[in-house]
Amino acid sequence: MSVPAVAVSNVSKRLGSHQALTDVSLDVSSGDAIVIVGPSGCGKTTLLRLIAGLEVPDAGSISANGARVAEPGHNLVPPHDRGLGFVFQDLALWPHLTVGENLGFVLGSAHVPRAERASRGQRALDMMRIGQLGGRYPHQLSGGEQQRVALARALVGQPQVLLLDEPFSSLDPDLRATLRAELHQLRRELQVTMVYVTHDREDAAALADTVVEMRAGCITAVTPFHR
Repeated sequence: MSVPAVAVSNVSKRLGSHQALTDVSLDVSSGDAIVIVGPSGCGKTTLLRLIAGLEVPDAGSISANGARVAEPGHNLVPPHDRGLGFVFQDLALWPHLTVGENLGFVLGSAHVPRAERASRGQRALDMMRIGQLGGRYPHQLSGGEQQRVALARALVGQPQVLLLDEPFSSLDPDLRATLRAELHQLRRELQVTMVYVTHDREDAAALADTVVEMRAGCITAVTPFHR
């Protein structure tokens, strides 16, 4: 049996007085597209942040490719060394940096040699069809352009796993459908594993190999999606 790209084992997490996750286990196979659906506050984002290393579990463990990266109260491997790309719901682009500098910062954190950063960043922008925007600042971009920059930044480090937290929720339906289709094609071409959090079942229908349903901090169903 192959080793999962990500393995979440009996993880619980409390945020203040709120029990965000309770005894959650989930294996993500290499190359799969997992879409996690459920209502607001059910623990979807907390689970994604734990996989990314932005939170630490209170109980249980998280592994990547068979190596443990987090255990109760501790990150054993920091986020930037986990081979992950992350697209936040609010995109979290650094406003004081140009588009190219946003990508260059990620490459620097990944220890990519300085001489390679500009060309790597340009390739990622070209892949997202925004190759001409490298010198602009986030506030100079449309919502769709900002979304493409966030995807380029997540992919520029050539991650093994792409994590996305409701990335298209603020976009109009037509643009959302366009970017959803492009993301599906891009993931197939790059053969990257994906964990995508949403409350929109159209996202699941378009993107998922497996749909994971969550409620009240627990996984209630894991269903292979047949197209």
